[in-house]
Amino acid sequence: MQLSHAIRPPAEHDPAWRSRVVAAVIVAVLLWPMLVASEFKPWSLLDRQSLTAAWRFLADFFPPAHSGDFLLLVAEATWQTVAMATAGMALALLGAIPLTLLATEHLSISRIGMRGMTLLPMFVRQGVRWLLILLRSVPELVWALLFVRIVGLGPTAGVLAIALTYCGMLGKVYAEILESSDPHATDALLKNGSGRLAALFYGALPEAASELVSYTVYRWECAIRGSVIMGFVGAGGLGQRMDESMKMLAGGEVATMLMVFIALVAAADGVSKLLRGRLG
Repeated sequence: MQLSHAIRPPAEHDPAWRSRVVAAVIVAVLLWPMLVASEFKPWSLLDRQSLTAAWRFLADFFPPAHSGDFLLLVAEATWQTVAMATAGMALALLGAIPLTLLATEHLSISRIGMRGMTLLPMFVRQGVRWLLILLRSVPELVWALLFVRIVGLGPTAGVLAIALTYCGMLGKVYAEILESSDPHATDALLKNGSGRLAALFYGALPEAASELVSYTVYRWECAIRGSVIMGFVGAGGLGQRMDESMKMLAGGEVATMLMVFIALVAAADGVSKLLRGRLG
């Protein structure tokens, strides 16, 4: 008994527990003033007044509206939402691809040793990158508000808003994906007189195509959700119909459109996973 106790291995302990505790304390200290500044008070949801208001709001949802004319209207708005997201993504791709060619260092001819072209390409590349920052830093909802004032109510404002914001997002991520790939094939093509577009298609894309398409499909899924949100500022689609029903206190109509919205996002997520799975 004493011998077995003497040879018992020492109790294991986590050697990094102190650093983890210190990190947790630092995060809590930094997070607390942010919670105070944002007036985050989740306990207010549990007081009697809030619970009563929530119950009245949810009670108006039943039964959901299901008349034939209304369901036809919802189907048309849903199709308009999908069309808005898809058209906006198509325009975003038309802008993102040439901007990616200019912003990607691996596709720069000056980088492989051609003298006399150092400063100008650098300034052009930095200018394009700042343009991509500008486009993606303004949310699509803000762009939609601006375009509603310019072109009026309707899906045109939503298409343009998605095109601008997602052009910046796609261009930035595309450039990062291409720059993280192996540059040997691209450099060999450029050194032998190939153009940037040919170097992109035959040098960079074969290795990065799966990741590029996967990100594009994911962004299309996000564009569908964004299209519904932009409808609340007059950009058409399902969101605009939902906003009108909420203003008229038609809870049954809102409930139906919420269910359609959930089904739409689930379908887009399913298509996205299917495509990414085939690419993987």
